[in-house]
Amino acid sequence: MTTAIDPFGLSEEESALLPTAEEVLEYAERGWYLSRRLFSDQELDALQAATERYYAGERDRELPARPPHLAAWTPADGPVQRHNDYVHYEHAEIGRILRKPLLGAVAARLAQAEEIRVFQATLIYKPPVPGEPSNVVPWHFDKHYWQTSTSQRMLTAFLPFHDCTEEMGTITMVDGSHRWEERPGGDDSTRHFAARDRSELEQLLHENAEFNGSEVRTVPVEIPRGHVSFHHCRTYHGSGPNRSAQPRRAVSLHLQDGSNRYRSFRKPDGSPVVYNHDAVVRRTADGQPDYADPEFCPVLWRSGR
Repeated sequence: MTTAIDPFGLSEEESALLPTAEEVLEYAERGWYLSRRLFSDQELDALQAATERYYAGERDRELPARPPHLAAWTPADGPVQRHNDYVHYEHAEIGRILRKPLLGAVAARLAQAEEIRVFQATLIYKPPVPGEPSNVVPWHFDKHYWQTSTSQRMLTAFLPFHDCTEEMGTITMVDGSHRWEERPGGDDSTRHFAARDRSELEQLLHENAEFNGSEVRTVPVEIPRGHVSFHHCRTYHGSGPNRSAQPRRAVSLHLQDGSNRYRSFRKPDGSPVVYNHDAVVRRTADGQPDYADPEFCPVLWRSGR
């Protein structure tokens, strides 16, 4: 009789890297968490090399259709901040490294979920150009762009390839903002931050803080190489310019718990919200986009219980 091997099982050394009960409570209070070291130098060297080949045009497969709001930097776009979606799907080596069960196990503990799937993987490159406008990411929270998802427990793992400092424009959190209620007013929150005025988003942040009787407490998260910053899908965050001499390289790995499903959602003007997945994933039996499609949303970790 053979014993089934759990593909998501962790070694004793990996299990020691998971968040403690106290850290899970702190995540629930603050809306973000900085992990222990989850990736080795060798893994990150391989990841950076693979992304360089990706930038040079290497693909193992192409998207079956072009989604309506796809981030897809090419050299023709010039020395702006680069964003490239679906890198986990298009490039086998990038996808292999990102699908590390330990990463999913950390997310599962924070989200208190039995399963974690990939939702999206965006490769980011912030050039060392302090005055480049695209380098500044204004305040936003990710759930605004995931309104077609039913889950309120989704989260993002921000994985830099190097020590990521405030000088480089590291990710900055608004402490505890995931617990706020949004001020009513009919704002079309689904419009991407890149298409909105930065001062407008700054004002919305402060209005929401005031509506909740809170102050805006910003925390730049300095991330040592191999560590990962996690934040809740409703945590306001942004980042400043890269004032260093080196590019800031990272992947934002957006994650969903196993219970997440597609839902129909409409903007204040009545038009439907469309997420990029809706153009490429398979359909469920009732014809809806399947956010559990293993080609685009593979399982990162599942409890063995």
